Amino acid sequence: MRSLFRLASPAPKPPPRLQRDAIPFVLSDGRRVDVLRVRDPRAKRLRLSVGERGARLTVPLRASLVSGDRFLLEHRDWLTEQLARQPGDAVPLVRGEAAVLPLRGERLPLRWAEGRVARLVRDDAGLAMQLPARAGDAAIGRALRDFYEAEARADVGRWLPAYLPGLPRPPSRIRLRVLSSQWGSLAPDGTLSLDLALVLGRPSAFEYVLVHELCHLIRADHSRAFWREVEARCPDWRAARDYFRDDGRRLKADLHALLA
Repeated sequence: MRSLFRLASPAPKPPPRLQRDAIPFVLSDGRRVDVLRVRDPRAKRLRLSVGERGARLTVPLRASLVSGDRFLLEHRDWLTEQLARQPGDAVPLVRGEAAVLPLRGERLPLRWAEGRVARLVRDDAGLAMQLPARAGDAAIGRALRDFYEAEARADVGRWLPAYLPGLPRPPSRIRLRVLSSQWGSLAPDGTLSLDLALVLGRPSAFEYVLVHELCHLIRADHSRAFWREVEARCPDWRAARDYFRDDGRRLKADLHALLA
């Protein structure tokens, strides 16, 4: 017979989840950055780290947010030095301030203009960010991401038709995403994901990643047979691989900084 105590006992509480938010911070050199603050139930101490996605402050659940802010201020000089060593040189856009944006291996000048909707357009003079009078940082970020995604899709749309005849089937879907480490992937359902940072760099390297993932529709592994398929379509794939080895971190860091 079941115990009445067991029947009446409450369900176990779910474990605490990570809590994330971004906090603005001014570095020692006057630059403004966003620091990702993470309340981590597994953390045992305050920790400040810097990676391709920027600065991250980890705060244990038992520590107060005030102690985290104080810890961040105490390490301001260290954070400034570490961010200066990161491979990317792009910085978040500030309305009205002169800037250049990376696109297909070039650096294009950006100017600011009034507009009815927030959008980034390309013309003979470079790039123009058109913004309504009350548009803020979020609108700038959305316009920038929409522009890069449209440019990346235009590149894929030019290249893809030439490779489809040699494939057993086309990809079911193509997604442009901000990836942390990979440049592309192919899901079992045929969804092809590409890193949005690819459109910032050399077009030939971007096309290689597309070819690489398309070849996984033929071979799901990285066997010699797979690489023969890649080389038949992209003979210079080794040069693209070397490019990512030398400049890949910079491309990813630039994109994260611009979309922060």
